[in-house]
Amino acid sequence: MNSEEIISLYETVAQLSEQMLAAARSADWERLVTLESDCANHVQMLQCGEPVAALSGTIREKKVRIIRKILADDREIRIITEPWMAELSSLMNSAGTERKLSRVYGANQ
Repeated sequence: MNSEEIISLYETVAQLSEQMLAAARSADWERLVTLESDCANHVQMLQCGEPVAALSGTIREKKVRIIRKILADDREIRIITEPWMAELSSLMNSAGTERKLSRVYGANQ
């Protein structure tokens, strides 16, 4: 991949991360998961196609700005989703505990 293709992919990942943030803010978890999958595919393309050679100054600076934006979006997404994930985990653990108790004590009735 040439530098223009690399930057284009980074810009696409940045756009997807913005959309992911919007989905997280509106609690649209299904959309968030779909966008996360798309984003992961683009990141994989970057990992496979990005050359080892360093990019030129201006292009490198643009890449750094884009990465910082992606990381900022990711940080905000985590802030939004971590409490929801903790609640979901608690609900799942509670349901699992209920099933275990029901099996153990329900069988004895």
